[in-house]
Amino acid sequence: MTIDSEDLLNSILSSLTRIEYIRPEDIPNIDLYMDQVTTFMDKRLRDTTRNPGDDKVLTKTMINNYAKNDLLPSPEKKKYSKEHMLLLIFIYYYKNILSIGDIQTLLAPVTRRFFKSANGYGLEDIYNEVFGMEQEEIEALKEQVKDKFKRAEATFDGAPEKDREFLKKFSFICLLSFDVYVKKLLVEKLIDDMREKEAPREEKKEKKEK
Repeated sequence: MTIDSEDLLNSILSSLTRIEYIRPEDIPNIDLYMDQVTTFMDKRLRDTTRNPGDDKVLTKTMINNYAKNDLLPSPEKKKYSKEHMLLLIFIYYYKNILSIGDIQTLLAPVTRRFFKSANGYGLEDIYNEVFGMEQEEIEALKEQVKDKFKRAEATFDGAPEKDREFLKKFSFICLLSFDVYVKKLLVEKLIDDMREKEAPREEKKEKKEK
């Protein structure tokens, strides 16, 4: 393993260590106007973008489109609640890997059952449960990245020396990409299953409303 490759691995592992999620207690307990929502999200999530100096975290157009596509309940008197904010955070992370339709299938049952829930178990409880696993998951992910990096470093030893470093990095990217590809397929399969099971419930609900 060369000094350059060690620096690359250490840089990747350090970036994983710095990943943080927005805790519910960090979100204001007062309803926010659109500009306040985008400012808050931009401040807290900018470091997660590929190009922090240029990329937009959330825009007014994005949020309006989420509402139009039933991903987000409409604001009340043009103000967004803490629960709206939690849903926006979920959407922000999902939109990088899933289609709008898949996100809608995934979040619609959660929103329907737990947005402004009257049974004492709400969106904040779900958010805490899911994101609370973050640190454990990051540690496991670090080990997986180390393993893939080690395997990639063992490839292309017979390639021309001038191309070897490039090909090893290419191999590392391929291993990571395949992992993402397979997990995306699994997520889509689970969402398809969820869609099939939720459809009859929606039909029953519509009949009752009629």
